[in-house]
Amino acid sequence: MAGIYIHIPFCKQACHYCDFHFSTSLKSTPAMLEALKQEMVLRADSLAGQVIDTIYFGGGTPSILEVNQINDLINHVYTLFEVNPSVEITLEANPDDLDLSSIQKLAQSKVNRLSIGVQSFDQVDLKMMNRAHDSSQAISALENATKYFDNISVDLIYGIPNMSNHRWRQNIEKVLELGIKHISCYALTVEERTALNKLIQKGVIPRVEEEVAHQHFVILMEVLKSNGYEHYELSNFCLPGFYSKNNTGYWLGKKYMGIGPSAHSFDGKCRSWNIANNPLYIKGVQNNKLAFEVEELSVKDRYNEYVMTGLRTIWGINLTTIANEFGLTYKQYVEEQMQKHLENGLIELKQGVATITTKGKFLSDGIASDLFWS
Repeated sequence: MAGIYIHIPFCKQACHYCDFHFSTSLKSTPAMLEALKQEMVLRADSLAGQVIDTIYFGGGTPSILEVNQINDLINHVYTLFEVNPSVEITLEANPDDLDLSSIQKLAQSKVNRLSIGVQSFDQVDLKMMNRAHDSSQAISALENATKYFDNISVDLIYGIPNMSNHRWRQNIEKVLELGIKHISCYALTVEERTALNKLIQKGVIPRVEEEVAHQHFVILMEVLKSNGYEHYELSNFCLPGFYSKNNTGYWLGKKYMGIGPSAHSFDGKCRSWNIANNPLYIKGVQNNKLAFEVEELSVKDRYNEYVMTGLRTIWGINLTTIANEFGLTYKQYVEEQMQKHLENGLIELKQGVATITTKGKFLSDGIASDLFWS
């Protein structure tokens, strides 16, 4: 099984916290869509013999496209690859793109999962983040989407400056009230080359406080657990049966091909990433040349990635797998390194599988770092 990720590098406007690759100019959209299809043709052999289990439209803002353009890209995948009849096809969407007509058209397409970037239902937060939608649009989009899609995920951001615990709890409860079955929640991070960082440096926006984010994370776990949601990955929660197949594939080390500027790919041993420049990407593909970089992963790299991704999930890291895939030296090393975390109750070891405890979840990145082979 393998996945295909399609990067749509366009947005209406730049969110203050975002450092993903995108353009707010849509002039090159037709040429970009043709380039995406041509890249699939050029790289089709790399997934020969693989069944496509997931197709994921990310960005940028994929919902900025017309539904017929999305359909055209999906149909192109079907012409080039063997696709699982139960394939999960996810479209990332912003609430301001999801009016009733758009949702109805999407429901008639092969898209069967929506990932909706709400981030917050509070207008103060949305304005601070420079989101293109308002609170009423978010609620309306979700109310309409749930009438046509059963599999919907909502993104929320916590740790926002001036966001009280009460306001954060209201965000979570609104998602529950709307009957959403999958929730992805991320702590607000300040990337260097963003408007948010500049606004914080100028004192326009208060600094992000780790303790606030920690309090919000604890509230998140408590509320969702009490409502029957499984905390299956550090940032992801769902009702039984609604795991994201796409994201789970990443965490479990499955192969995937990234299509589009800045998109990443993984073949089991190497990672590659396309040039993050729209004009150069289009020009290269038009000339049947792909501009990308490749990193061949060493045994150490693959071990570190296994630890990093595994500890974020309910599946944890398996000591037998480590011995078989990387060698007994790595197994002995990880057993020694995790000992202090076992004693502190941050890691739990059962039948040779190590997982992060509830107490350790907010510290998972640091714990994983301690287990890395350096």
